Amino acid sequence: MREIEITQNCLDFIDSQNNRVSLKFFQLLEILTQVKVVHSSFIKKLQNSQFYELRIKAGNEYRVVIFAIDHLNFSECKKAVCLYGFQKKSTKDYKKALKKAEQALEEYLKSKEDE
Repeated sequence: MREIEITQNCLDFIDSQNNRVSLKFFQLLEILTQVKVVHSSFIKKLQNSQFYELRIKAGNEYRVVIFAIDHLNFSECKKAVCLYGFQKKSTKDYKKALKKAEQALEEYLKSKEDE
């Protein structure tokens, strides 16, 4: 139903996390590929941005993976690209993370042009 790609930057983040977080990440990706409408506790559109966040809760902590889609509406998208992951400590973390996600998206799109 939906294709998911993961940038190396995002994979490096997931690999640096503990086993529980990695397992949850891949379980959530499996859900994203198969379910058209996903509950807002897992994904959310980031305000004033083209990106969405995938929320991974482990204990009291959240890990956030920022991703882009090929449609304005998540339920209609056919492809998502996981760009950048970070551990959420405060809402201030989002500004830096969004800049890094934008850079990752530019690199991803450039690499697709080169193929």
